[in-house]
Amino acid sequence: MALDIKAITAKVSRLQTRYAARDGRMRDVLSARQGDISKVYPSMFSEEYPKPLVANMIDVAARDLAEAMAPLPAFSCSASNMVSDSARKAADKRSRIANYYVDRSKLGVQMYTGADWYNTYGMLIGRVDMDYENNEPTISLINPFGAYPEIDRFGRCLSLTQIVGMDAESLASMFPEHANQILNRNLYTPGSPYLSLVRYHDKDQDVLYCPERKDLILSRTPNPVGECLVSVKMRPSIDMEARGQFDDILAVQLAKARFAVLQIQAAEKSIQAPIAIPQDVQELALGPDSIMRSSNPQAIRRVPLELPAGVFTESQVLDKELRVGARYPEVRGGQIDASIVTGRGVQALQAGFDTQIKAAQAQFALFFTELISLCFKVDEKLFGSTVKEIRGNDDGMPYTMKYIPSKDIAGDYSVDVRYGIMSGMNPNNAIVALLQMRSDKLVSRDYVRRELPVDINISQEEQKVDIEEFRDALRVAVAQYAQAVPTLAAQGADVEQIITRIGDVIKGRQKGQLLEDIVEKVFAPEPQPQAPQMPQALGAGAAPAPASQPTPVQSGGAAPAPGAPQRRPDIASLLASIGGAA
Repeated sequence: MALDIKAITAKVSRLQTRYAARDGRMRDVLSARQGDISKVYPSMFSEEYPKPLVANMIDVAARDLAEAMAPLPAFSCSASNMVSDSARKAADKRSRIANYYVDRSKLGVQMYTGADWYNTYGMLIGRVDMDYENNEPTISLINPFGAYPEIDRFGRCLSLTQIVGMDAESLASMFPEHANQILNRNLYTPGSPYLSLVRYHDKDQDVLYCPERKDLILSRTPNPVGECLVSVKMRPSIDMEARGQFDDILAVQLAKARFAVLQIQAAEKSIQAPIAIPQDVQELALGPDSIMRSSNPQAIRRVPLELPAGVFTESQVLDKELRVGARYPEVRGGQIDASIVTGRGVQALQAGFDTQIKAAQAQFALFFTELISLCFKVDEKLFGSTVKEIRGNDDGMPYTMKYIPSKDIAGDYSVDVRYGIMSGMNPNNAIVALLQMRSDKLVSRDYVRRELPVDINISQEEQKVDIEEFRDALRVAVAQYAQAVPTLAAQGADVEQIITRIGDVIKGRQKGQLLEDIVEKVFAPEPQPQAPQMPQALGAGAAPAPASQPTPVQSGGAAPAPGAPQRRPDIASLLASIGGAA
């Protein structure tokens, strides 16, 4: 039975109480990412230095890690019977439908933010929405900050409660039919311009309401699928709680920022230190080009400020601790001299970074599998009889296809999500690894082309490579034909025809003609002279053969028996008769 607003409000209160510690961690990390770590540790900053004076290593590491994790995997559907041609075609069609869901939802762009949320908050949430204008499902990634999913023991999401802060003006523009109630125009009591917007979704309904306006319901829609259309994947943790990658290094970032402030203060005090002068100096001149007269000028100096050497060493230690805690290797910042570090050494330094990507992409694969399956269900149950036309690219080739969800999906919601063996590697390392496996004949050229970190048309590229190889072979053959001229000329052969053909090939290339067309034309065999045709066999009313024409007996053949049918002479007899007539 669907929950009412009172029950949903009570549930929201329980969820906020339960996840208060998690919300506090998320709020602190968000402040640090935004450069406002002073909100987390206000007593560590002063009015003179209200902001940290060092680079925001947490934000840099989070963005770089998200950009490495964000690229999408390959989506494909397999047939239960791969021998059947019709089953394979149906699987290919479902593969194109699944990729259309991904492209239509702009999931490739969303994942840059989604991967950042996964690392920062330790959780990734995706929801399938119904686009009734285009009659298709779409995938949206949800900000985990302020989101409270309920997960059963099988890892399935039962409900999702999301709380978003929004100002009243923006909310009224989104729901003009409730503008008076949202803006409190009929009330004289002043209220906060910022409101909380609660969205609750489960298998029964999708509710959007405003608690600060007496639980004003802005939208309430029954769930036509009867299943919670949400997938949640959490970053692995020891206590099964959502924990981001940077929760434990905020204090290290703060200490580094604090040391930077102390170093600047020390430099200022060193510059502004008092000036020590001998006793015979009567006047103290300040500023550039100033002159002070003294019998002991070497004694005029600023009082030195002694700084312990450990201050600068401790700053380097904090920087190292920050990188270790964030699992962000120094090689990612380009601070390793590649001329003195071997490739194996660079790979070892970056190994921890690559394993993070591998672990995250294993979670993303399950995440995408669940979302695409939900899209198949929504498409079949809500838009089953609608004839749809979709467009996309298949291995770099555009296509247009029509499908009917009830017929082409037909209850098969399975999808294969594969990142490939090169996931987590940068493109340069991936290409080198593929070439090494290909040189050792561990994989085929087709496999290498499919695993390349670029989008190409596999079949078309294979054709282009074959054409290039054949053209190279043809070019070499023509070159060797030209190199044979001196040898033939020394033997006394006529090379005029060879030189003429080579010249025709060069002229054809100058005109922009294809090499294969030129060679086919220049080296075409000369037409052979045709033999004169013999008269046809005698028919009714035909004139008798001339008397000079030899009979089969004259040409060496046997005379036909009396009454036997006259047979047509064979080609040897005809050629012999031509020779005799000549």
